[in-house]
Amino acid sequence: MSSQNPKRAMFEQFAAVARTLGSAHRLELLELLAQTERSVEELARLSGLTIANASQHLQQLRRSGLVEARRDGKRVLYRLADGDVVALLGALRRITERNVGAVEKVLNGYFRERDNLEPVSRKELLRRMRDGLVTVIDTRPAEEFAAGHLPGALNVPLRELKRRLRELPRDQVIVAYCRGTYCVLSYEAVAELRKRGFTAFRLEEGYPEWRAAGLPVERLTATA
Repeated sequence: MSSQNPKRAMFEQFAAVARTLGSAHRLELLELLAQTERSVEELARLSGLTIANASQHLQQLRRSGLVEARRDGKRVLYRLADGDVVALLGALRRITERNVGAVEKVLNGYFRERDNLEPVSRKELLRRMRDGLVTVIDTRPAEEFAAGHLPGALNVPLRELKRRLRELPRDQVIVAYCRGTYCVLSYEAVAELRKRGFTAFRLEEGYPEWRAAGLPVERLTATA
């Protein structure tokens, strides 16, 4: 590190973090860790990577200060280093949406085909929740819901949605959310609900962004 040009030295460190983010696999691992702390084995299974490959990506994320690790018996558990990582991913998403033309093709080819209506903002959802005008469903797996979710949300994982439709009110708007803006779980859930005659919308972002904004969350208490 050159003492003659401290600004350049800082930029070199920024560039090192940016290079770490230059992998779709590592971005996906960060999204998974934004839900809850997870082991290498679980992250490998959820991301479709081998354990060895997932471990290599996690080590790179750790060296760049984006994740932290702790040992729990024989397992190594990873978590995000802090809430600013979620903000960093959000900024990356917004810049890419505005300035990269290829993103529009993906948005139209999958996401807007399933939901071309305006999503519900956090501010609007909070208002509807206070007024009792909405049913909120969390479409993530049960373990992610248990680690943290929006207040009063019902956990209806996508794979269970069809057999649990009777639990959902038809006289209220339903707002679905999942892991983030491009998490396919909420898109698929909203498409299915509309096909079945429900009035359903997506939350604009996901649970990590809600929590990072300092909004209230709930957790399930483990029972003996």
